[in-house]
Amino acid sequence: MKLNITIKPNSTKGPLIEMQDDGSLVVYVREIAADGKANEALIKLLAKHYKVPKTNITILRGHASRHKVVEVSQLTSLDDK
Repeated sequence: MKLNITIKPNSTKGPLIEMQDDGSLVVYVREIAADGKANEALIKLLAKHYKVPKTNITILRGHASRHKVVEVSQLTSLDDK
């Protein structure tokens, strides 16, 4: 599943994920946007939210941007457990 994400680094509101009307996400993280810290926090938060390993989260586009395209692979249904 591909997601359009706007990340808000260095936010006191985070960690938080908000769904927008268009299906995109706004993700608030406390980490700063330096040395990949905000991207790492994004991956960790999405992995926890979707209950998948961090290795299943890939930033496809926007590594140095606040607007990102992220892929979440191997989503499992809770009914399978």
